[in-house]
Amino acid sequence: MSTTACDRMALVRADITAQKVDAIVNAANSSLLGGGGVDGAIHRAAGPRLLAECEKIGGCPTGQARITKGYDLPAKHVIHTVGPVYRGGDKGEPELLTACYRNSLQLAVDNGIQTIAFPAISCGVYGYPIEKAARIALETTAGFLTDHPEILQVRFVLFGQADHEVYADTLATLRHEQ
Repeated sequence: MSTTACDRMALVRADITAQKVDAIVNAANSSLLGGGGVDGAIHRAAGPRLLAECEKIGGCPTGQARITKGYDLPAKHVIHTVGPVYRGGDKGEPELLTACYRNSLQLAVDNGIQTIAFPAISCGVYGYPIEKAARIALETTAGFLTDHPEILQVRFVLFGQADHEVYADTLATLRHEQ
């Protein structure tokens, strides 16, 4: 992981719906029609037009991503990605979670997005262990950023202090390994 990639990643403890970035990522369910956790918070903050646009999209498979407008959010766009439900880690979950980050970042590049904020995808009700998810999120993002200088900043927005600490420790470890 290059220093440049690390320098373009930031960790914040905050509400993702308040982020002033080009796009926030929604840890969505496959219907894209809202739900609990981050998904519900984003739909509530964006307003009813987000739901109307998501209804037209017709869903999203696990590991893939779709983009919509941000509507009433400070972010111009919402990138919706469907993370895997954790079932022990030997049923393709790491590959699917990696795909969530790669596909979201590729959509950002394809749409001229320079700043993007991610939640801890699949770590809530989907049960992905935060330590494993953080490693995948940070390694995948750093690798992508190395080849994509057009993305200026990726924020990982963690709601709780414990999750923030896991991400901070993981990022420090990755920097040390390089």
